[in-house]
Amino acid sequence: MRGKRWIAGSSNHGCWLGTYEHAKQLAFSTAIRRGDAVYDLGANVGLYSLLASVLVGPEGRVFSFEPVARNLRFLQRHMELNRVTNCSVFDVAVSCSNGEANFDTGPNPCRGHLTTESQTALTVVTVTLDSLVGCGRLPPPNVIKCDIEGGEYDALRGAMGTLARHLPSIFLATHGPQVHMRCCKLLTSLGYKLIPLDDLPLNESSEILATRQPCRMPRE
Repeated sequence: MRGKRWIAGSSNHGCWLGTYEHAKQLAFSTAIRRGDAVYDLGANVGLYSLLASVLVGPEGRVFSFEPVARNLRFLQRHMELNRVTNCSVFDVAVSCSNGEANFDTGPNPCRGHLTTESQTALTVVTVTLDSLVGCGRLPPPNVIKCDIEGGEYDALRGAMGTLARHLPSIFLATHGPQVHMRCCKLLTSLGYKLIPLDDLPLNESSEILATRQPCRMPRE
């Protein structure tokens, strides 16, 4: 990522300093190959999308999903500033059904999430990965990054056919013990091996790599 252009103040300063989620970025970089298709669920302002665009090369594709208008503007601008041509941006939320849902923008731009409340929420379009892959709109993923502030289980539930058929590696950030437990159970049922990325036991971790293929972990 050295030499890439970044808008200071768009997100955590560690993004442009190179320190933000450093261990996760190393693991992410190890998992991706040139020519891969990478899905970034909860792309925010585009750190992982930008990194993936470099790793997959011109032969690969990145598909970024972000429903928050403020984040979308920065995400698209970061792609433009860096002349990225292999990334497609979708202004939708990935979930377990196609339609619409209420979305709470949260206390800061990184904390937006789907909600059942409606008084102060926005309305966003929701999609399932199974529907996008099944109709041929997207190629099957090789790697998925999913960090959507508590909606992870629903996103995985809407992608079960894709996961079972195509075996992508999944970088999953879970939010809350209930969501974590349900995600782990679902992935285990599909034959995934779960590896904590934060040096905690699996039942206490909130950052997981799920893989159904041998995985090379990066060296610090």
